[in-house]
Amino acid sequence: MTSTAHTQVVQKQFGEQASAYLSSAVHAQGTEFALLQAELAGQGAARLLDLGCGAGHVSFNVAPLVKEVVAYDLSQQMLDVVAAAAVDRGLDNIRTVHGAAERLPFADGEFDFVFSRYSAHHWSDLGLALREVRRVLKPGGVAAFIDVLSPGSPLLDTYLQTVEVLRDTSHVRDYSAGEWMHQLSEAGLHVRNSSRQRLRLEYTSWVERMRTPEVLRAAILELQKAMGQEVRDYFEIQADGTFSTDVLVVWAER
Repeated sequence: MTSTAHTQVVQKQFGEQASAYLSSAVHAQGTEFALLQAELAGQGAARLLDLGCGAGHVSFNVAPLVKEVVAYDLSQQMLDVVAAAAVDRGLDNIRTVHGAAERLPFADGEFDFVFSRYSAHHWSDLGLALREVRRVLKPGGVAAFIDVLSPGSPLLDTYLQTVEVLRDTSHVRDYSAGEWMHQLSEAGLHVRNSSRQRLRLEYTSWVERMRTPEVLRAAILELQKAMGQEVRDYFEIQADGTFSTDVLVVWAER
């Protein structure tokens, strides 16, 4: 699939579901928000890029702590939701910009921080996007990436990628910790630290949020039933399709 074709898939998938992501508990809540806020203590003059902002939850949580937040996303409908919600919340230092992660329309060294949450698995070229992140960061600038993590094991990885793309055809890849570290290093970013979290995904809301077609919902449930106990145990798969997965939180500096 060409990058242009993938862009169209992403825009279709998320444009239609923009409002659902604003109210999604998975996206609106998370212990990582406290980590992001703590990093910004005393940074009132900073400019921050929320890369792949989705419905803007990172932007809303950090805007009171910095001078400006640029909410950036491939879906214009998502950005419209962010802009309206920012007005409703009285956050007048958030502005929205439309575009792809692999082609950032910003000057070199424009941002003090780049934060990205649950977006990287949709990027068509992770390495190129990370090089762009390095470019737009100031020397000494800080980037934080939060995303679903592949376990690394071929068996577990195959299962995870399969259910992800069945649920959402704009999915590209959940990367392993090793893949993340390699790509960050290749992009010229220094990894400061990383940690893992566990995320529970309630099946019905998970598929409803993407309006997954019934035939693909059924395929996910049948696949879960057909998998061996190793997979079922690792992902804590429940009878109703609910499961848990790993999330990586990684901090890097230019």
